[in-house]
Amino acid sequence: MHIHFTMKRLIVILFLSLASFQSQSQILITLLLGDKLNSDGLEFGLEGGVNWAMISAMEGNDYSRLWNLGFYFDIRMKNQWSIYTGVLVKSELGVDGLTYNDLKFLGATIYPDIDDPSIDAEGEYSQTLKYFLVPILAKYKFKNHIYAELGPQLGLMYNSWVQFNSDLEGRKVAIREYNTEKINRLDAGLMAGVGYKLFRGTGWTFGAKYYYGLTDVYKDRPGTTNSSFFVKVNIPVGVGKKAKKGKDEVQGQP
Repeated sequence: MHIHFTMKRLIVILFLSLASFQSQSQILITLLLGDKLNSDGLEFGLEGGVNWAMISAMEGNDYSRLWNLGFYFDIRMKNQWSIYTGVLVKSELGVDGLTYNDLKFLGATIYPDIDDPSIDAEGEYSQTLKYFLVPILAKYKFKNHIYAELGPQLGLMYNSWVQFNSDLEGRKVAIREYNTEKINRLDAGLMAGVGYKLFRGTGWTFGAKYYYGLTDVYKDRPGTTNSSFFVKVNIPVGVGKKAKKGKDEVQGQP
């Protein structure tokens, strides 16, 4: 019960932080974790963005557009190198446009038309997978504040469903049928990305990264691997405050 409450609290705070200005984000995270997470060798902050996901070896081939949110740690190493990690606590993968054969394989319900049950209802079926995603990336920062990163990403699936979306007489209908038992809990693959850090390397970061899964999504279908293209923004927490404090201390010296 305590763990569940803490996780819900963390997700709510992270969501509110990204939706607010940077100063409000710093206040919320500072109340939860404090400024001690940021130091000369470590940068902590929020990561959020949008991703377009796909599952290979399925007939459905429409990219799912999804949102993700989490926190990151940028651990500085020697020279321009660092280790980038963290957790996307709200993240989804999957695929849209599932076909009749996909639905039969998944054992999903194919809904009949209300007026004529002998035919299928018009609409779209999609597979959604909710993961905790953990990247572990080697990151190199160039002197012009552009960076490149590469490494593995691990995922823990905690919920999944097939969703039917339709428009019935002007009313939107969405029906979820959960299929967690058909999905492998663990996911692993490779990730590569590039980005740019604003304000001479001290501000927000904008980046793009691509994930290529190496493990099967479904237990009974080899070759069904996740892939996704991410566009993200990183918001460091407490960095500006620490920099200002250091500057004030220097100015205060005799």
